Amino acid sequence: MSSELLTADINLIQRILPHRYPFLLVDKVLDIDGFQSSRGIKNVTMNEPHFQGHFPGNPIMPGVTIVEAMAQTAAVMVGTALNMADKEMQVYFMAIDGCKFRRKVIPGDVLELSLQQFAVNLVVKSGNLQASQKSLAKWRPKHSLRP
Repeated sequence: MSSELLTADINLIQRILPHRYPFLLVDKVLDIDGFQSSRGIKNVTMNEPHFQGHFPGNPIMPGVTIVEAMAQTAAVMVGTALNMADKEMQVYFMAIDGCKFRRKVIPGDVLELSLQQFAVNLVVKSGNLQASQKSLAKWRPKHSLRP
């Protein structure tokens, strides 16, 4: 663990990720420790377009958007560690293993997307998703860097 943990606010996130509304799914990334760990924050609001159809009268955040928020958190962690702000390099989400959803995510939840590194060459990490101190999902994604 490095001595100084970094934070990526929405401005730095947009300098690292190519994503924009409605597909920018992480609001800030805290406690960035190089390639070792980070903690993304996603504020879930009723304004998000997927809630119009998933599901009317019973809004639930789709699992694929939860996984994408975790992948974006990982990309910001890697982008910060590699000083990728304002560069043409992109991080691609390659695969996911062992993803399990434990409860639904609804408007008003604040997702905490905690990531830890396991290996360096393919940037393999594990993740845990929480809202209101309750575990929502766990995963093991794989990412690849491409110019």
